[in-house]
Amino acid sequence: MEKKPLILVSNDDGITAPGIHVLVKVMQRIGEVVVVAPDGPQSGMGHAITIGNTLRLDKSLAFDEVESYECSGTPADCVKLAKHHVLKDRKPDLVVSGINHGSNSSISVLYSGTMSAAIEAAIEGLPAIGFSLCDYGHDIDFSHTEEFVERITRQALEHGVPKGVALNVNFPKKSDNPIAGIKVCRQARAKWEEEFDERQDPRGRGYFWLTGSFVNYDQGDDTDEAALAQNYVSVVPCQFDMTAHHTITTLNNDWNLNPSSEPVLGSKNYENAGEGLG
Repeated sequence: MEKKPLILVSNDDGITAPGIHVLVKVMQRIGEVVVVAPDGPQSGMGHAITIGNTLRLDKSLAFDEVESYECSGTPADCVKLAKHHVLKDRKPDLVVSGINHGSNSSISVLYSGTMSAAIEAAIEGLPAIGFSLCDYGHDIDFSHTEEFVERITRQALEHGVPKGVALNVNFPKKSDNPIAGIKVCRQARAKWEEEFDERQDPRGRGYFWLTGSFVNYDQGDDTDEAALAQNYVSVVPCQFDMTAHHTITTLNNDWNLNPSSEPVLGSKNYENAGEGLG
């Protein structure tokens, strides 16, 4: 018999969220599934990890016939504990995260706990995919995503994901029109224009509530935002190396970072260094 691939599943909405149950159901068609997910919502945690606090990991009964654990920490914590403790003697063939309740396209990838679980896996040398549905409604319908989750997952297992890369997959909200297909894209240059609404609680203490609107500054037709607007599934390959490689030459050539005549602290060149200050 052909050995089934081992698939680790996590998320940021918590182990009881509807999206992870859809994702686990699809993964069970493909391989052996192990779940390590937060014990409560961890949205917007980015790549936070738990330091200086207790980190708890307990067996969960959230899934039938699936080995599952709930963790008190962040999505990144979940992947770390899964690799180094739960699966310390086994290596997952793939790590999948989601399906997130809400978009993680464009700049949201930086704040996303869903994608941080996937990127943590990539840091650990594991192929990884984060799945998100661009729908913030209360009665969210994930059914139209299942076919594409399975297709993308099987392709990732068959062909592999490049080392150090995690795929950021976003689905358009379900509509009367079928999904048009899948587009491999770049991240759009877009961001949230934030506002902080100043309010008072019943005791008269002031507090702030984050509001704002999403603005897309990118008119390119090769972005995740453009694909989603045309009812396509967007796939953006992401990496944890955030070096702006194209800027290295500019800084070396144009900035005077190591002048040959740079004075040394304590030398006579510094005798009058304090003059004219303060």
